[in-house]
Amino acid sequence: MAKKKAWGGRFDGGTDRFVEEFTASIPFDILLYRQDIAGSIAHARMLGRRKIITRKEADMIVKALSGIRADIESGKVSFGISQEDIHMAVEQLLVRRVGRIGGKLHTGRSRNDQVALDLRLYLREEIDGILVLLSRVKDRILLRAEECFGVVMPGYTHMQRAQPVLFSHHLLAYHEMFTRDEDRFRDARRRTNVSPLGAGALAGTTFPLDRESVAVELGMDGVCENSIDAVSDRDFAAEFLFASAVTMMHLSRLSEEMVMWSSSEFAFVSLPDAMCTGSSIMPQKKNPDVPELIRGKAGRAFGNLMSLLTMMKGLPLSYNRDMQEDKEPVFDSARTVKECLVAAALLVEGMAVNEERMRAACDDGFLTATDLADYLARKGVPFRKSHEIAGRIVRYCEAKGKRLKDLSLEELRSFHARIGEDARDAISLSNSVRLRNTRGGTGPEKVRGRLAGLKKK
Repeated sequence: MAKKKAWGGRFDGGTDRFVEEFTASIPFDILLYRQDIAGSIAHARMLGRRKIITRKEADMIVKALSGIRADIESGKVSFGISQEDIHMAVEQLLVRRVGRIGGKLHTGRSRNDQVALDLRLYLREEIDGILVLLSRVKDRILLRAEECFGVVMPGYTHMQRAQPVLFSHHLLAYHEMFTRDEDRFRDARRRTNVSPLGAGALAGTTFPLDRESVAVELGMDGVCENSIDAVSDRDFAAEFLFASAVTMMHLSRLSEEMVMWSSSEFAFVSLPDAMCTGSSIMPQKKNPDVPELIRGKAGRAFGNLMSLLTMMKGLPLSYNRDMQEDKEPVFDSARTVKECLVAAALLVEGMAVNEERMRAACDDGFLTATDLADYLARKGVPFRKSHEIAGRIVRYCEAKGKRLKDLSLEELRSFHARIGEDARDAISLSNSVRLRNTRGGTGPEKVRGRLAGLKKK
């Protein structure tokens, strides 16, 4: 049997060693030590101001907690399973340093509202870090889009070559995705940055706490208005995991394209050697391991979201021990997203673009067939008829082994009398891109304007 706990007054004996190991969270919630100590310092100061404990006692507690934080960070403190969780570990260290006064820190609070606060403070910090990294990825995308302005590549639907687009326009699609990711994280941060401290175990407390002053000291925007909800809510964690999962989905799509583009079949880009590895048996190989790993790690983020949602879906109010399982998915997703954003920025920054290969791919595959149909529509032919005519011309080219630009004017006119000399310009790559000048389109004028607007923003 393990030694008696801080809550052991109700029990005759100690906890079974297996149960102690099975229920302990200290191996992973040690990550919350800074947040736990910050919350405790703010709580102690408030207890002193409200004269629930003396000012001298509050000052002693705050000083000791600051020392504990410094000792943890310098590696002078070790933790064991018997301490259960980071909250009890810090409290035990405090009592050793200031004696029974340390036991007064827990006045007016419970581990239930304490852990909810710690997790909110942790996620607020992680979100801020992720926002910095998202901004870095966007900056790299913007820089490469500027550098590669004018490069034309095939746009795809159904993984079939569809229409020519500016490579810059394609890159900026990811800029839009990551901007939405920023918005999601900022929105999640707003709901995360609310203090549950003072809710106690679930019903509030009989002590005259000043919850608002604690929230202000911790830089939070307000307090949770319902004590039961305060300790049982993990919506903010689910929102974080959802935002993380969507960001990882976007990173996975970018990584998938880098894997394809860097293959011999595409050869649109070459990834930097520093971001690739070789084969243990095939000396010619240059494997895109980094984008492949980003793509693979997306599954972890999806699983973490599902893990939390599944854990929470059947829990009655208020706190249940099941909720201890919220932390590892959150910690894992936070680490995974940050690492993958760092890697993505390096990939975008370091990739070499093969402009000639992209243009050659545009010349093959009838990418301007839609432009031919549009041309006929502008000549007064109903678009459905124009579409049919353009389709017959493509079928003719396939039978003859020709490209659209290889057809003579006579061959083109054999399909419709309204096809004139200007048809050849209409189906050129440069014209195809240039004419798509509606807002949000791939036309150079619009893409240049979008680049300028994003730089200014």
